[in-house]
Amino acid sequence: MAPNDSAQATDEARDPGAGRRKAARYLVPVGVAGVAAATIGLVPALAAAGDPSLPKISAQQLIEKMAASDTQQLSGTMKITTDLGLPGLGSLGSFAPKGGGSGKSASPDAKLTELASGTHTLRIAADGPDRQKVSILEDAAEYSLIHDGNDVWAYDSGSNQVFHSQKSAADAAEKHGKKAPDAGVPTTPKALADQFLKNVDPTTAVSVDGTAQVAGRDAYQLLIKPKQSGSTIGSVRIAVDAKTGVPLKFTLSPSAGGKAVVDAGFTKVDFSKPSADTFKFSPPKGAKVTEDDGKQKQTYKPEQGLPGGLGNLGDAKNTKVIGKGWTAIAELDTGGKGMPKADNGKGGGDAQKFLDSLGDKVSGKFGTGTVFKTRLVNALITDNGKVYVGAVTKDALVDAANSAK
Repeated sequence: MAPNDSAQATDEARDPGAGRRKAARYLVPVGVAGVAAATIGLVPALAAAGDPSLPKISAQQLIEKMAASDTQQLSGTMKITTDLGLPGLGSLGSFAPKGGGSGKSASPDAKLTELASGTHTLRIAADGPDRQKVSILEDAAEYSLIHDGNDVWAYDSGSNQVFHSQKSAADAAEKHGKKAPDAGVPTTPKALADQFLKNVDPTTAVSVDGTAQVAGRDAYQLLIKPKQSGSTIGSVRIAVDAKTGVPLKFTLSPSAGGKAVVDAGFTKVDFSKPSADTFKFSPPKGAKVTEDDGKQKQTYKPEQGLPGGLGNLGDAKNTKVIGKGWTAIAELDTGGKGMPKADNGKGGGDAQKFLDSLGDKVSGKFGTGTVFKTRLVNALITDNGKVYVGAVTKDALVDAANSAK
């Protein structure tokens, strides 16, 4: 199969002319609320033992099956975990994001960033483009997002706080400059699969790699691998429901080996119409209700979780891309600021020591710099203010900096 053919099939799945009928395929209440969560993943051991016997299918046919899927109702349970190799928010101390969260209200913009690390259980339901619900189940509490028509509710049972907004899914997304329904970072196997399939190009190998059972359903396994060396991504595996064409599981494995960085899938799933009561919500007695006055904005950005002012990289100018495909690297110019300092730029102290401990010192034709690493995305910040970032190895970043000099 030609990779460009698969990209074309994916583009057809994203055809805006499909309208609201296609919107339900994403089934992402997070997008309905118009907020961004950090990248999520799912506990790997979801597939049952024994591979089902299914009719043979080509990769092109499987991608077309996914594109043609028009599932509008489902309910189910997902287990979510991610392992980016980052320290927990508790380790970041004073560098953790400020503002938002259940401390001020049940507004989802900060709450949903908790999905960026650790293990979580989600219960989801959807009935067309106008009704969705997702609940994050915790040990002694539950956080729920409910979209019912023009009403969007968020409820944090732990703090007994409610956030309410009256807007459509499209209005909520457009408020943040994004198009519905894929506003925010994808939070289902379907949305995660779309993010990768839209970027399939000649640098990608795509194949069908057997079958599996996920949440008790027979599925084909679509395998996506980079042809290039130097990427931190080893492979992406998508388990696609053999009957409906809905992705049931998404696994991103690192090229360095070890457990998955991202693995998203269902433990239980039902494609029948959920009860209408599922999407009804009334604030509990005594709950503090915060109404969206139309002036609130998304106050948290994922880069704000970076320590020591690394979040300021979002202000970089003269951005360009080096290379293409899986080994593409973004080059940014911070205006000569170089490596940011903790402690108000004075350097030294425990905060600076912690910041320094996160990176590896490197040198080359570009001079000197520091590489900050995760299991997926790495960044080289040179002392002269250049930043190189991508899902590539440390050596690839150094090579890019050397060649750009």
